[in-house]
Amino acid sequence: MPHAPVDPVALTADLIRCPSVTPAEGGALTLLQPLLEGAGFHCTRVDRNGIANLFARWGRKGANRTLGFNGHTDVVPVGDAAAWTRDPFGGEIVDGWLWGRGATDMKSGVAAFAAAAIDFVRDTPPDGAVVLTITGDEEGAGVDGTVAILDWMAANGETMSVCLVGEPTSPERLGDMMKIGRRGSLTCHFTADGVQGHSAYPHRAKNPLHALVTLLSRLTEKPMDEGTAHFDASTLQITTIDTGNPAGNVIPARAKATVNIRFNDAHSGASVSDWLRDEAAKVQAETGVRFTLAIGIAGDSFVTPPGPFTDLVARAVKAETGLDPVASTSGGTSDARFVKDHCPVVEFGLVGKTMHQVDERVEVAQIHALKAIYGRLLRDYFA
Repeated sequence: MPHAPVDPVALTADLIRCPSVTPAEGGALTLLQPLLEGAGFHCTRVDRNGIANLFARWGRKGANRTLGFNGHTDVVPVGDAAAWTRDPFGGEIVDGWLWGRGATDMKSGVAAFAAAAIDFVRDTPPDGAVVLTITGDEEGAGVDGTVAILDWMAANGETMSVCLVGEPTSPERLGDMMKIGRRGSLTCHFTADGVQGHSAYPHRAKNPLHALVTLLSRLTEKPMDEGTAHFDASTLQITTIDTGNPAGNVIPARAKATVNIRFNDAHSGASVSDWLRDEAAKVQAETGVRFTLAIGIAGDSFVTPPGPFTDLVARAVKAETGLDPVASTSGGTSDARFVKDHCPVVEFGLVGKTMHQVDERVEVAQIHALKAIYGRLLRDYFA
């Protein structure tokens, strides 16, 4: 007796009703696990340090080919709840749109793949395995989310041959872009320590702001590079400068600034860090103002070179949407930066215009279309 297809819209709405703001599980993985187990998936909770994660595999461990999916059910905070037109955790459908936090980023992607995978293994059991890795820590620090799942997989002999990450990737129309890589991301917090003094007697002080402005000017005076084969030029943005000085006639003792750098494969997190330290040391030697740097590297750049898997994703997208997706490396970071150390990875998902916004929402038709794309990808991969 044929099984009824899983409705990805209803599943997305149910997931939205789970208030899974990082790090809260909110009931989202508790909802998914029995649904997947009912279709024959072997599920394991891979929780670490209070973060809930789910690993689900249909088929034999160590199969000759395994198609993996990575996604997250955690969401960012709603912000001002009074500013929302609809209940952010209501999962309401109005005029063809599904509303709520996570509708776009990315409970719809998780629901669409889960629905496609369940239908696929029930209707045409493949020669191979299908794996879902669902984390509750993508919007947070990330160290106990997908990383925890990959650590557990390595310790338990679980593998993926290739992996699709279901983040929203389409800028304008579903199908117009997929991500084959991401830039690296680094944030540096500078602290400049000088000597406080009266502004009328600057020779008795060391102005940390002057030294800091000099350093920032040197960091931004010319481009870091001109771009590479798969990446646009790297960028450095000053995001804040702070002194906390309320007096107009006092040279402060300390000043701080933060820069965020998105870098391509001409650099590494280590090489960018060395550059920042070298430039700070030069200004310190010139001015006598002492610099302290706190550097956080969110991830290095990576790219999945065009090949069989990227072509497979592109063909599935075109077959269902009529669009040839641009193979891009733009945007911020995602958990693909962790998956790429395990297997080739490509990202494809919905139009992301409303993600993280008040009144986050998605067209119902897009969720159905996304399930169709994922379903075709599954069929084509195991064909």
